[in-house]
Amino acid sequence: MTLLAWLPAALSLIGSLYMLAALVTFRAFFAGAAKPARRTEGVTILKPLYGAEPRLADNLASFLEQQHDGPIQLLCGVHRADDAAVAAVEALQARYPHARIDLIVDPRPHGANGKVANLINLEPHIAHDIFALSDSDMVARPDYLAGLLAALDRPNTGAVTLAYHGRGDAGFWSRVAAAGLSWQFLPGVIFGTAHGLAKPCMGSTIAMRLTTLAAIGGFAAFADVLADDYAIGEAVAAQGLQVVVPPMLVAHASAEPDFGALWRHELRWGATIRDVVPLSYAMGVIAMPFPLALLATPFLPLPGLALAGFALAVRMAVAIAVDRQAGARTAPLWLLPLRDCLTFAVFIASLTVRSVDWRGAVLRMEPEGRITAEPEIPAS
Repeated sequence: MTLLAWLPAALSLIGSLYMLAALVTFRAFFAGAAKPARRTEGVTILKPLYGAEPRLADNLASFLEQQHDGPIQLLCGVHRADDAAVAAVEALQARYPHARIDLIVDPRPHGANGKVANLINLEPHIAHDIFALSDSDMVARPDYLAGLLAALDRPNTGAVTLAYHGRGDAGFWSRVAAAGLSWQFLPGVIFGTAHGLAKPCMGSTIAMRLTTLAAIGGFAAFADVLADDYAIGEAVAAQGLQVVVPPMLVAHASAEPDFGALWRHELRWGATIRDVVPLSYAMGVIAMPFPLALLATPFLPLPGLALAGFALAVRMAVAIAVDRQAGARTAPLWLLPLRDCLTFAVFIASLTVRSVDWRGAVLRMEPEGRITAEPEIPAS
């Protein structure tokens, strides 16, 4: 009973101290970031699409409304002509008649990862030597391309990826999801990157040159990989090149309409990270000091409550700092205790899951980060 009581208490204290260090690191990472200069290179922005997300057309438009003097190709792909995302792309083409907005409808499958299959179909249509792959639910700032190109110019750089904060677009549960990204995920990514503990490569943005893509085997090399973004980063590093994370942010437009959608999404995300970096994922429990303190409270009432108060104060400071950098309040601060407890619940559940839901498909997780798609059972 003594160990059961003191272990979560000790982990909570360590976690609160870690969060203080993450707060200091976060502020230092973004302090004094220089404004990038306008550029003239042509850039292709790859957008694999599936379904009509809230504000999809506006999110895509943010990648066209850039402080950039060169040509931009917005290259969008869907698997089916009746995909609801097609209407958003067509609306965008009408709104920006002079912009190059290409829509590719290609149903050909390639492996178990539907997003990568989409990218494989888009790859032959890339018009410029420099491209940026970005998930459909991302939102860019006007200096996005200028910052990417400046970072890509750094010596020995093979790819550029960006950290991101959350923005809820579909009501209460989408804001809860966004809070997890802003208040939990983002400070952890910055801390790991700044101290050399993590080498992220994220679907928010992966910018590189076509020569680098060819060197890592093209998108086809990742057709059966669940954590395709991470695998691309590993492949770039295997070429002796760096994946750079500059002090910039994009926004992730969360669109979870209910608790079930949020749970499935975060469980898939957690299980993916667990399989890619299992030790780091397990150690991530220290980034959850508030629920750990609550676990200790029934056995150590006064110390547990004190640790819970300390953890909550530190987590509030982190949330405020992140939202200030993001330029918007992600969610009401009173949601923070709920959000942290939900993060802990997802963490525990993700430790044993072996299959995940991805846009209606059931993907079974295999060794070495690979996946197989479970066959659909025909209706009787």
